Amino acid sequence: MARWIEKTGIPTVVVTMMPALAMAQLAPRVVGVEFPFGHPFGMPNDRKTQRRVLETALTVLAGATSFATRIDLDIEWPQPRGEAFKAGRPQEPSPIVREMLSNSDLLRRGATTVE
Repeated sequence: MARWIEKTGIPTVVVTMMPALAMAQLAPRVVGVEFPFGHPFGMPNDRKTQRRVLETALTVLAGATSFATRIDLDIEWPQPRGEAFKAGRPQEPSPIVREMLSNSDLLRRGATTVE
């Protein structure tokens, strides 16, 4: 999507937990973070970390002299990985996940739709 937005003349920066994938998808500018999914700017109410990520993204946006610029932030998540992963998961599975788990045939076929 970043490339599509860039084609309209709007510069972009992708802040992601998967910077290698973003680069493989030809994202113009990438800021990599080692945070759990769903938290690209850090923990809720952690203004210091959020500001650092934002300022880095804006610096990359303003200063990148070439396409495919990547900066990885060296910020450690304040929880052990296992706890962070569990904390980010919902208590109950979504309806589509629940259906797939209850119907092993869907998992075997790799179906993309549920009837």
